[in-house]
Amino acid sequence: MESWKRKLRMGMVGGGQGAFIGWVHRMAAALDQQVDFVAGCFSRDFENTKTTGEQLYLDPARCYKTYREMADAEAKLPSDLRIDFVSIVTPNESHFSIAKSFLDAGIHVVCDKPMTYTLEEAEDLVKLVAQTGLVFALTHNYTGHPLVRHARQLFASGEMGTVRKVIVEYLQDFLMYPHEKEGQKQALWRVDPKQAGLGGTLGDVGSHALNLMEYITNDRVTQICADKSTFLPDRKLDEDVNVLLRLTGGGKGVLTISQIATGEENNLWIRIYASKGAIVWCQENPNYLEVYRYGEPRQTMSRASGYLSEAARDSTRVPTGHPEGYLEAFATIYCGAVEAIRRHIDGNPMKSDEYNFPSVYDGLRGMQFICQAVESSDHGAVWVDLPN
Repeated sequence: MESWKRKLRMGMVGGGQGAFIGWVHRMAAALDQQVDFVAGCFSRDFENTKTTGEQLYLDPARCYKTYREMADAEAKLPSDLRIDFVSIVTPNESHFSIAKSFLDAGIHVVCDKPMTYTLEEAEDLVKLVAQTGLVFALTHNYTGHPLVRHARQLFASGEMGTVRKVIVEYLQDFLMYPHEKEGQKQALWRVDPKQAGLGGTLGDVGSHALNLMEYITNDRVTQICADKSTFLPDRKLDEDVNVLLRLTGGGKGVLTISQIATGEENNLWIRIYASKGAIVWCQENPNYLEVYRYGEPRQTMSRASGYLSEAARDSTRVPTGHPEGYLEAFATIYCGAVEAIRRHIDGNPMKSDEYNFPSVYDGLRGMQFICQAVESSDHGAVWVDLPN
């Protein structure tokens, strides 16, 4: 059966009881009624997996003890039963091995960020995706917001001119308290280098900040100078980082991230000042985009308005005045991945540069940024090159 005549079948690794992002992925994937959720390995604890499977009304036979067992068993099922793709929502240290298991089994992958535990794993994953020709999507979900996509179009069209200055902030106070000492699952792995990797806040929110800035401007960062800090005792990973940026087009920027910024919730805020105008967008108020022109009144553009670009309209679901936000943006990433997977199933695969969602190359970019930021800071906040 052609893939366009059925829903795609989705599995998941991670996202069991006590997890946060797994539920978000499942809701986002289901939003546009393109996906059936049918299988999973939700935890290293099989009792957790069984409980999660029961809550999701899954066939117990398709709730697996290990991800390797899941990849092998699903690959052996008839084509009209096996999963079409898997979503990986585990701590960073297992992303690569899980992705490799499913790609080797011929199953497409959607993965949470940062993509891998090490830069070497990211480089290997790029090669593996190229070898298999399968779809790999990375959930930098903020790029799915309609007004972010409109902002990208403004810069791509040349309407805003050359980027001169960028300020991108991602501030939270989630880790200002040592939740990990009380066993909170979301904090435990994020502050543990054995699970999170080289970067703490750098990986958790810094990768989002860099991705958003480069996505909107299409102006790559060439050099960075980073200063990372850890304030709470007994923590080993960064909690707060300030980074100076130099861009390909000659512009300069500041990227500042923190998870100990008292009173901040999820404040991802970007300001881009260019030769013909500027834009300001905030994730906590995502339905509006401010556009500035020298000597003219400031404009506030609203989501779902007729004057927006086709890219914005294509990622909009409800009329003006009906707020859309985090889940809808996440769902837009899934819609893009689903389209690419359908094309692949039907023998007409898309090239990666045709994707309208973040790919394995964005994942590599994020890992390069994390590693180079740590390198810069560890050597006294020196300038280092960021590969392009």
